[in-house]
Amino acid sequence: MPSLAALSTIEFPFKADQQEVKQYANDLFAPSYPQVERMLSAFDNTGIITRNFCKPLDYYADLHTFQEQNAEYIRISLEYSIKAIEECISSAHIQKEEITDIIFISTTGLSTPSLDALIINKMRLSQNINRMAIFGLGCGGGVSGYSKANVLANANPDAVVLLVAVELCSLTFLRNDYSKSNFIGSSLFADGVAACLITGDNHVTKTRKKITFLASESKLYYDSLDVMGWQFLDSGFKVLFSSDIPTIIEKNVRNDITSFLDKQDLKLSDIKNFIFHPGGKKVLTAYEEALGVKGDFLKNTREVMNDNGNMSSTTVLYVLERFFKHDFENGYGLMVSMGPGFSCEMVLLQMNK
Repeated sequence: MPSLAALSTIEFPFKADQQEVKQYANDLFAPSYPQVERMLSAFDNTGIITRNFCKPLDYYADLHTFQEQNAEYIRISLEYSIKAIEECISSAHIQKEEITDIIFISTTGLSTPSLDALIINKMRLSQNINRMAIFGLGCGGGVSGYSKANVLANANPDAVVLLVAVELCSLTFLRNDYSKSNFIGSSLFADGVAACLITGDNHVTKTRKKITFLASESKLYYDSLDVMGWQFLDSGFKVLFSSDIPTIIEKNVRNDITSFLDKQDLKLSDIKNFIFHPGGKKVLTAYEEALGVKGDFLKNTREVMNDNGNMSSTTVLYVLERFFKHDFENGYGLMVSMGPGFSCEMVLLQMNK
């Protein structure tokens, strides 16, 4: 079965303290949004301590056109994708010429040619790499992309699949949007870049820890299209998300997971490692209440959110990195994330030290 050969993530040089961001938001919104003071508690209710930002805070005080912000999205995405990829290649002891496939996941900016083409050109990767660029999966993109990368590696034992996920959520911030959704987004979202190398069976994984792919499943909930997504404006991307998200998760996630595991002849009690996208503090609480797993089973998930904020699709790969580089229990692992649609993405892993 396909194996994870390497995984790298980016910590930007402009990481900011959540309380500093809170004060900055107050200063930005207060002159035109008198209700801002009663909204500021949203920053304290996230559980976030620091935020991973691709720009210094002063950048967000100025008004930027969509064209300007998207140009920065392309520039920063390319620069830090290459940095993450080079670290991956080095730690996996794989030559860049061996990469057979590239999947690029993002929902926070636009580029045609897509970023995978820019990466191939800049790094001088093989001209014959199979390419897949995926837009629109939002927070679900990390698990979905990881699944797709493993499916490709499963189909070709010689495959070396490069998965790159980039979300620069802060660059979608609309300076003059005083809506509640924009304010809540400013208390929660951050920026992340992650790269993974996944190899087929004919490659010998050079890591002491082995994480292999077993199965995956997606689920789209009917009539929930307005729960999460973007509204595309002349000024840029306006975030849309419903306060019903934790309720939807609490009502559905246990049945979704148990149904998926049942197809693999497994039970929830068989899972030793829970690799979940955090979403937010209320989402974590919804997972905990719905699943009823004993112990602090979402410790790594919560700590990634505390340290970085919600980095959309990349966040779950930061969580996976914690398991991969630090510690996990021998046995099964379960990756889960929710995204626009509204949808649920799940991947089953075998994890051995």
